[in-house]
Amino acid sequence: MAPTVEAVGLTKRFGKTRALDGLDLVADPGQVVAVLGPNGAGKTTFVRTVATLLRPEEGELWVGGHDVRREPGAVRRIIGLAGQYAAVEPAMTGRENLEMVARLFGQERRSARANTARVLDGLGLGEAADRRARTYSGGMRRKLDLGASLVGAPRLLLLDEPTTGLDPRSRIELWDTIRGLVEQGTDVLLTTQYLDEADRLASRIVIIDHGRVVAAGTPKELKQRIGRNVVEVHVRRREDLTRVATALRALEGAEPQVEEATWRVSVAVGSGTDRLREALGTLDAAGAQVDDVSLRLPTLDEVFLSLTGHGAEATMDEAAHDAAHDAA
Repeated sequence: MAPTVEAVGLTKRFGKTRALDGLDLVADPGQVVAVLGPNGAGKTTFVRTVATLLRPEEGELWVGGHDVRREPGAVRRIIGLAGQYAAVEPAMTGRENLEMVARLFGQERRSARANTARVLDGLGLGEAADRRARTYSGGMRRKLDLGASLVGAPRLLLLDEPTTGLDPRSRIELWDTIRGLVEQGTDVLLTTQYLDEADRLASRIVIIDHGRVVAAGTPKELKQRIGRNVVEVHVRRREDLTRVATALRALEGAEPQVEEATWRVSVAVGSGTDRLREALGTLDAAGAQVDDVSLRLPTLDEVFLSLTGHGAEATMDEAAHDAAHDAA
């Protein structure tokens, strides 16, 4: 089966800046594929290019087997797009919002009503369908925005940081909704800066930096790629943080990371349970009082830091590139 999305050598510039710099990426059917990277890495530019909102300058890009340059109309007919902020009309009801979008897709009134009802029920918004959107919670608005991208029955759903600004409960509810969509046959291409979101949702993760792919694989494959486990220690007293960090430094792993807010010290060491026994002996000799010691795989945050040299927080303002492009 052909890939849902396939990019080869994709390039896009904003002035002198290469937002995409020869990007190669494949998203296969039946998956949530998460694209990770700091702001400025090219995530949003890539999604906007897949959505035919931006035209690539070099390279090739196919979506559902269609060339985005030669067949942009065909691409638009098989995708849905939900951006970082809910784009709903607050003065209209949820039902009215989706029926309007369905009609814009060219659906007959009867089909628009039927598809709207199906999507609202599927998103758990059936009971609130006839309330004005201004009365919806933030999570409900995000679901309604997602519904607007689904009412056209897309083969591929593009989600650009869909849970930005949501509370933890609303995020979990939206994750469940996305999983349900995949089970029903919708492919999902997701960008996010919440690495736990990618870990929980994605079958495959692609990490990009400076417009290029730096790593790709399943969450487990990426965690194993570092080749080290992490010893993590929770201390009983804040004053023991420095003592524990000094003790763990003797394990000849990476430099220990101290998190004062959570009274936690972690250090990347070699694989194997021998390193945990060694850590316990080192801590006992140091006389530190600890509540918990564990040996675990690296988190995606730690993988991200190892592969890119910085965390997932902003390093450049990609939106400024887009604004400059729009103003040109």
